[in-house]
Amino acid sequence: MRAGGGAARRRRGTAAGLFGAAVLVAGTVLTSGGAYAQPSPSPGGHSAGHGGDDSHDGSRDGDRGERDGGKGDHGKGTGRSRPGESPSATPTHRSGPSAAAGRTPAARPAPAAGAVLAAAEVGPEAAVPTAQGLQQALAAALADRGLGEVTFAVADASADRFLYGSGENTPATPASTTKLATSIAALSLIPGDTRLSTRVVRGADPGTITLVGGGDPTLTALPADQVRIGGQPADADTAPASLDALARQTAAALAAAGTTTVRLDYDLSMYTGSPQHRNHDAQNIALVVPLMVDEAKVDPRSREEAPARVADPAGAAAEAFAALLRTQGITVEGRAKAAAAPAAADAPVLGRVDSPTVDRLVERLLTTSDNQLAEAIARQAALAAHQPAGFEGAAAAVTQELARLGVPMADVVLNDGSGLNPGNAIPPAVLVRLLSLAASDRYPALRPVLTGLPVAGFTGTLGKRYGSGSGAADAAGLIRAKTGTLSGVNTLAGTVVDADGRLLAFAVMTRTTAPADTARAAMDRIAARLTACGCR
Repeated sequence: MRAGGGAARRRRGTAAGLFGAAVLVAGTVLTSGGAYAQPSPSPGGHSAGHGGDDSHDGSRDGDRGERDGGKGDHGKGTGRSRPGESPSATPTHRSGPSAAAGRTPAARPAPAAGAVLAAAEVGPEAAVPTAQGLQQALAAALADRGLGEVTFAVADASADRFLYGSGENTPATPASTTKLATSIAALSLIPGDTRLSTRVVRGADPGTITLVGGGDPTLTALPADQVRIGGQPADADTAPASLDALARQTAAALAAAGTTTVRLDYDLSMYTGSPQHRNHDAQNIALVVPLMVDEAKVDPRSREEAPARVADPAGAAAEAFAALLRTQGITVEGRAKAAAAPAAADAPVLGRVDSPTVDRLVERLLTTSDNQLAEAIARQAALAAHQPAGFEGAAAAVTQELARLGVPMADVVLNDGSGLNPGNAIPPAVLVRLLSLAASDRYPALRPVLTGLPVAGFTGTLGKRYGSGSGAADAAGLIRAKTGTLSGVNTLAGTVVDADGRLLAFAVMTRTTAPADTARAAMDRIAARLTACGCR
């Protein structure tokens, strides 16, 4: 066994861990029903200059709701090949803000992009760690009492081959690593350039207009200069759709038709079943409905990990829209109400705005561990799979699609798309299989799962981990991983490039009475051992 590869090899590997082998972007990406939303040929009503919410709950470097005893974590074109088919081209990813953006001046610099790509090219040919080498390298870190009951798995992501683990086939509570399953299935089912549309159409009754929810929780009422995603200003790729832009379009269409007074209702028919999550607390997650603005936050600028949410997201969104119409000279009579029936398919469209692409939304939900967005994307997967767009239908769609991709699902239990449900169960071996699929050249459409993973010490829910005194500081920038925490449960699943340049996938799942910070630090040290490991 070689515990490390020397200073030169460490420098080569430093940037490699940011993306790993086969990742196609050089910069760190910090991004951010009725019928299944179809891919948009162009940005269309995607209002890049208006929209966005403040950092998503949990984007302040801690999983959404990840408090001790908390509820939980908190364009490829219409011809894009689905996983399992022969893709004609790899997906194009736009880079976002720097990995170090938003940190204090004393923050360490992000690894260089050139080294990332150079190391990625040699990953598949690099030496493969052995089980004995991994055992020796990880033994001390795995013995940490703060972990409590721990199961784990390590795989060669380049070859999708299991290498070493303990209890790797034992189902455990995944918490927010459930979002990996949701994201893989969604990207497999939905073209990555799909955008979620919010529309206004002529209502069934004379003088009525209908605001049609399209499943986009990122629709914003904020002005453009107040948009923040992961703490950073939005760019043209990540800016959410603007409610103000939708109101302006609608008012202009009404004025052109000589209409100055309307009644407003709203259509929520895209989703089915109860909108209330089993662990609904109006903080970690709001009611899951297809119409809301700023993820139903009471304060859309809030940077809280679990902000207060409005009790009636759809009603609040409709009232905000009505207020914007009034500023455009349109009189809206009475209060907005739920429509008695779904909007007609051929109803004249008065306005439309579109979300960022599904690729960007997946990156955003993973980086910030966004429960609200994860549930929305899970419902889009359900619609694409011809399942009811509710909790059960979404879980069924994700389960079926992952099975189609060859993921062993016999011991997997899914009840939601976000991981807030403590009844979810996923073995560590399944999590590393999901990550290996995302790294595979066979499935380039799944790459946003890797580019969306938080970077240790720099972005998202890993932004405040791997710091000085953690025992894992040397691995900052070398690890990309999805975090997860429920009461007594802590998980970490991601990718590292080891000292020989081999891309590894890992998953660590614990149940412990130790404080969450103690367990997280212990898991971080396990992952850090992998970055320094030749392990042959």
